[in-house]
Amino acid sequence: MRYDLPEFLAHAVALEQEATERYRELAEVMEAAGNEPVAEVFRDMSRYSALHRDDILARTDDMELPILRSWEYRWRVPPEVGEDFEPSAMASPYLALAYARGNEIRSMRYYQDVAKAATDAHVRHLAMEFANDESSHVEALDRWIARLRLIDPATVD
Repeated sequence: MRYDLPEFLAHAVALEQEATERYRELAEVMEAAGNEPVAEVFRDMSRYSALHRDDILARTDDMELPILRSWEYRWRVPPEVGEDFEPSAMASPYLALAYARGNEIRSMRYYQDVAKAATDAHVRHLAMEFANDESSHVEALDRWIARLRLIDPATVD
C-alpha cells in the first residue's frame, strides 16, 4: 500500500472517525446492558479516537486532503470496524472488549503495512507512530479484560 501523504492522512482520519463512532456505539450497548465500567472504557476510547483524529487533522498544516468516496478507500471494511459488527451481539463485556481489541489489532497491522510499503519517509514515520498508538490501545484493552477478570463465554461449560 503506497500512499502519498495527503491520501494517507485522509485514510487515517477516516479510520479514527470510524473508531470514534464504533466506540460510542459500544459504550451505548454496555450502558444499556447495565455495565457502566465497560461503558466508560468505551467512552474513553471514543474520546481518544476523536483526539487522535483531531491531532491528525492538525498535522495537515492546511494541506488539502482528498475527499475519498467509499470505493476509493484502500480497504473493503475500515480496520476499526471489523466485518462482523452487530451491536446487539456485543452485550457481553468480554465479547465487546474482544471485538474492540480485534479492531485495534487490525488498525495496528494496517499502519504497519503502510509503513513497510511506504516510499515517502514522512508517511513511513507517521504510519509507524500510528501503529504504536494502536498497539497501546491493544495493551489498554488487555488490561481492562484482565482487570474485569472476564472470561471467554466460549470456554464455559
